[in-house]
Amino acid sequence: MNSEISILSLFIDASLLVQAIMLLLAIASLVCWSMIFARFSYFRKTISGMEQFEDKFWSGIDLSRLYTEVNGRIADASGVEKIFHSGFKEFIRLRKQANMDSSMVMEGTHRAMRVTLNRENEKLENHLNFLATVGSTSPYVGLFGTVWGIMHSFIALGSVQQATLAMVAPGIAEALVATAMGLFAAIPAVVAYNRFANNANKVAGRYDTFMEEFSGILHRQAHARPETAA
Repeated sequence: MNSEISILSLFIDASLLVQAIMLLLAIASLVCWSMIFARFSYFRKTISGMEQFEDKFWSGIDLSRLYTEVNGRIADASGVEKIFHSGFKEFIRLRKQANMDSSMVMEGTHRAMRVTLNRENEKLENHLNFLATVGSTSPYVGLFGTVWGIMHSFIALGSVQQATLAMVAPGIAEALVATAMGLFAAIPAVVAYNRFANNANKVAGRYDTFMEEFSGILHRQAHARPETAA
């Protein structure tokens, strides 16, 4: 309880600039934590949905049936499901057109999946830039507040005849709180950025692998005779 009152009193007694820096760092920390929880939930849902879909996809289910299932819940579909949906939809559309050879069908199908893949990769990287920015700049912002607070304290000592530790300590303590808050905002942001960036790379790699494997399946169907194509 005393530590809470002490920190609050240090914030109240600090200069306006140091107070503004502390408030900015506190807001940045709150925003980071909200993004961390949101990203954690997003990746957990994305990875779970991807694994469930891949299990069903490789179980030998009919692709037309699987497409119908995904199409019925496309708004809530996972990234890999949307890649499958866009590719199979374009594949069906192009095969129905007259005078459309297999290479043109596959080119259009691959292009449709690539567009969806890029869109889903952008979702994977959402908020990561903000976390990286907070993680890299917060310590320096806090250090600036510390330097300013210490400078302000020593300038105030110039008006007294005899300086004591009791006179300097409160100002230095106020300044050091800014550094502590900068580290408090930066450390979770850096850890979260590294974790989520690694997850994004892994999921993006699995997206790309699935797209290539699915393209191979569709390529065989595109070159099969119409009466034997699935």
